[in-house]
Amino acid sequence: MMMRCKLLLLLLLCSPLLVWSCSNNKKAGKEKKDKGIVNPMLNMNFPDPTVIKVGDNYYAYATNTYYKNKSYNIPVAVSTDLKTWRVAGDALPGKPDWATKDFWAPHVLFDGKLNKYVMFYSGEFGLNTGKCIGVAFSSKPEGPFVDSGAPIISGPGFAIIDPFVFVDPKTNKKLMYWGSAEKPIKVQELSDDWKSLLPGSVPKDVIPTSKEAKYDRLVEGAWVDYQDGKYYMYYSGDNCCGVGASYAVLVARSDDAFGPFERYGEANGTGSSVILEKDSKWMATGHNSIFRDGNGTAYIAYHALPVNQTTGKAIGADRLMLINKIEYVNGWPKVIR
Repeated sequence: MMMRCKLLLLLLLCSPLLVWSCSNNKKAGKEKKDKGIVNPMLNMNFPDPTVIKVGDNYYAYATNTYYKNKSYNIPVAVSTDLKTWRVAGDALPGKPDWATKDFWAPHVLFDGKLNKYVMFYSGEFGLNTGKCIGVAFSSKPEGPFVDSGAPIISGPGFAIIDPFVFVDPKTNKKLMYWGSAEKPIKVQELSDDWKSLLPGSVPKDVIPTSKEAKYDRLVEGAWVDYQDGKYYMYYSGDNCCGVGASYAVLVARSDDAFGPFERYGEANGTGSSVILEKDSKWMATGHNSIFRDGNGTAYIAYHALPVNQTTGKAIGADRLMLINKIEYVNGWPKVIR
């Protein structure tokens, strides 16, 4: 009898430990099941994504699209954890007077002096007259953004598209990169109000075409990330869309925002500057943005077409938004897929 009482007492004393141990095992199991970011971010057409962090939220902007029976000039989506996203609306609900249609490749930044969010984007100036780059302003990251009233720059065909704008951390100059249509990516200084090219400045070629065996016949989608005192130029090449889609992200680096830029393929001796291209699940990967979370972890957001595992071909034409971590290793970025 005495032995049974001692055994019962021992079990009662140990039960909290057993409960604590089971609880921790359950938590550990949940942590193992949490795979973090799972692509795609949005199961919808969301091309040319730009992601920025504002407070506790992330905002993603994309080229015009059609979603749930509604047309969006510049769709904007919001997330708090980079895992779950919701479409918050149209960041550019009012079409600018100068543009007729097709609003592409938005890039958004915050100007502390103006206390405004500034959005650069491509638009069509008129039927058969080519593309141009405009700028719009908003007091909130989700918009509505209101256009400045006139394009910054325009030109024939698709040469004037895909703007990327930032303040050079070394010189405080406001710079805009752009380009496509089998012409070099260019950079030029902007005026202080963001609304025009700086008088007296001239465009400079920074990334040429047709220097490698694959993916750079056409270069576009410029994005510059400043890391450890160097300027990393991410750009996409070849054909983004359609049946013959063949698209990838390439990179080059420089000690100066105006170049010269050394391509990754030159530095590693392979002749290929590609850091992100087709795999077994995704193809036509490209037109990226680079952003960081609250801990400073770097990510690359881009679009891609899902691959049919049986045929190896694209499933549909919708370009979905994907996100992966990137790490800078031995002076160059590496995409963690």
